[in-house]
Amino acid sequence: MKKIFITLFAVFASCITLSLNAQDKAKEPEKEMKTGWTFGVLPTATYSVDNGFQAGAVGDVYNNGDGKTYPDPLHKISWEGSYFTHSHRSRFYLAYDSKYLIPGMRINASATYVNDPLYSFWGFNGGASLAGVSNYNDYWTNKTTDINYFGMSRQMLRILANLQGRITDNLNWAAGINFWNWKIGDMRDNGYKKEGSTDKYYYDKANTLYRDYQKLGIIKDSEKDGGNALEINAGLVFDTRDIEAAPNRGIWAEAYLNGNVIGQRYLKACAYFRHYISIPIHIPAGEPVFAYRLAWQQTIAGETPLYMIQNNPLLVQRNMISEGFGSSNTIRGLRENRILAEGFAWVNTELRVKIVNFKLFNQYFYIAVNPFFDAGVITKTYRAAEFEAAKKLNVATYLPLEQLYDPSKTGDIVYSAGAGLKIAMNQNFIVSVELAKCFYKPLDAGMWLGIGINYQF
Repeated sequence: MKKIFITLFAVFASCITLSLNAQDKAKEPEKEMKTGWTFGVLPTATYSVDNGFQAGAVGDVYNNGDGKTYPDPLHKISWEGSYFTHSHRSRFYLAYDSKYLIPGMRINASATYVNDPLYSFWGFNGGASLAGVSNYNDYWTNKTTDINYFGMSRQMLRILANLQGRITDNLNWAAGINFWNWKIGDMRDNGYKKEGSTDKYYYDKANTLYRDYQKLGIIKDSEKDGGNALEINAGLVFDTRDIEAAPNRGIWAEAYLNGNVIGQRYLKACAYFRHYISIPIHIPAGEPVFAYRLAWQQTIAGETPLYMIQNNPLLVQRNMISEGFGSSNTIRGLRENRILAEGFAWVNTELRVKIVNFKLFNQYFYIAVNPFFDAGVITKTYRAAEFEAAKKLNVATYLPLEQLYDPSKTGDIVYSAGAGLKIAMNQNFIVSVELAKCFYKPLDAGMWLGIGINYQF
């Protein structure tokens, strides 16, 4: 822990020093103002340890009107179409967000389709899962075996619409509806060519964690192929942010209930508190901002089915996919969906320092860095009783149950640290690159790289 804080302090100090040294050379920037339509389009030439290289395009379309609401746009349309080389994931996304389409209300709507022929499945309850497998990454990267033990497939269609209406100046009511259709099953990947051979190898499909969980009764027959969900949410939103995309000051808090009303029913409670504090250090590009998020979500009635357990309910979608504990949405530095549980609490802290701002092609840009520290803990386990019952079964699995699950680790604290680089256009189209390291050994997967859009919160 001491090394982590020393590293973070060094990064903070270097960022501020670099900006202060440039103070004498910088000119006071002109007051920003954008009107009409603006477009941000980027090729999605990214890479992640879970999915490989990403090819495609992503973008935002903004309507700033007469500029009176800038940097918040009147209307925002986001889209993406991309393909990943390692997991062979393809995804398509179209979203609309506006506080001005309906007077006095905010509407957020989107449609998403994701096809994952080779989706990573690491089991349930975080560090408790695979606690006895010291080289679990090898079973994913095929370094030591010709199988992919931690793989399955899924297809997901999601259509959502959320509304917010004013109660007082900063307090809104919120309600929404989300429809999901899932198809899950065995991997649908063609395998890989072993070095020095033209033949394709991969796995016996019986040798997967997804199959072994079915044998042990941890995954139920009623959910193993997927299903539908119709979630309804309702709650309150308190918002005093000065800018939505990257606030300099203010609070953004939400508390709501989210429940499924068809199929396997459940009810979740969710609470998020985000605080943005401007630090009074004069830097020409803008004052640094200390930002933190306290978050908690937990199933309080019923049980979440397998195909929905990775979902991270949000009233306003900032990213195309918001799921799982790990990767870019919650605790950075973890593998995608590495922690799947019925309840989880976490904290994100980061210092946002703008290094420089400039104008190019009549657009306003700034470059910023954000050293960060994340931590979290499971507050309610998923199917602990099924794991206990599985101990009494005489069922042959590829890896024995004592290697697959250690209940003593369900309460461990997971933590990570890292730093990011942000490039923003017109204060609302933000390209993000973040590098992180998990310091909780059972979930450590080496250096993690995340490239995407927007600040995490």
